[in-house]
Amino acid sequence: MHALKRETVGSGWKGLAGLSSLGDRFVMPRLLRKPARVAGRLVGGGYEPPRYAASVSALALCLSAFVYGSYVGGHFPAYVKAVTARTGFAVDKVRITGNTETSEIDILERIGLDGWTSLIGFDADEARTRLTELPWVKAASVRKIYPDEIEVKLDERLPFAIWQHGSQLAVVERSGAVVVPFDGSRHATLPLIVGYGAPEKSAEFIDRIARFPELASRVKGYIRVAGRRWDLRLDNGITVRLPEGGEDVALAELLRLQREEGLFSRDVASVDLRQDDRLVLQLTPEAQKAREAVVKEQLKAAKRRPGQNI
Repeated sequence: MHALKRETVGSGWKGLAGLSSLGDRFVMPRLLRKPARVAGRLVGGGYEPPRYAASVSALALCLSAFVYGSYVGGHFPAYVKAVTARTGFAVDKVRITGNTETSEIDILERIGLDGWTSLIGFDADEARTRLTELPWVKAASVRKIYPDEIEVKLDERLPFAIWQHGSQLAVVERSGAVVVPFDGSRHATLPLIVGYGAPEKSAEFIDRIARFPELASRVKGYIRVAGRRWDLRLDNGITVRLPEGGEDVALAELLRLQREEGLFSRDVASVDLRQDDRLVLQLTPEAQKAREAVVKEQLKAAKRRPGQNI
């Protein structure tokens, strides 16, 4: 043990080289034997570096400094993107499914493709988050398919009705949530609901009216009144005033009058069904004027024939 100490102190790293051959006293692990021998040769001057070792070391140092500086400065992702895009990983295809209301242009803008986007550096989670910020998108799935394809699947909101509140128009879904402002597009055929509080209550009421196909086909507007009851606006301009509760009974009576007396073809402006014991009809302005003219003629005729009761 004394000889081992003297060799280690007197000859520096040479002692490490000799540790692998100390026999029974000490055996260096196999993994460390070669590094110990190389270290001993390097310190003792017996190691000759390969040709161009200095140049390679300088290049490695410069490259390491460049990579570190790029990382610290936030430019490293851009370099990775540029290199991988030019080595066969540039996004070349985007497969989009599930978009009925959302345009492909809006989808591509949210994904953030610029012509040299690398699939390796593309952040699918971030793209999915940006897609769900689009008004029609309820949920989105973004998947990378190597080497050059992105798959986008959308789950969109379904338009249910057009809501008029004041002078504003908006497209709402069945739950009553506003999706987008109405712009006069293909959603013009959707049911029109009017009044504050109408969207939240409209789905149940429209489903109830649908049980009367003869009437539902003629309804052009569902008007919420004071947050308590509904009026119906028919395609011929007649307004049907329904009671608060008991709508099915009132609707059945309305259709009976239509079948038996052709109510919807008369010069009627509104039908008031809010009273249980009577039906109130309001004539159109033209019909009202015609009726007033008839009454005046009857009064004049009665004056010319004294004693006749009208």
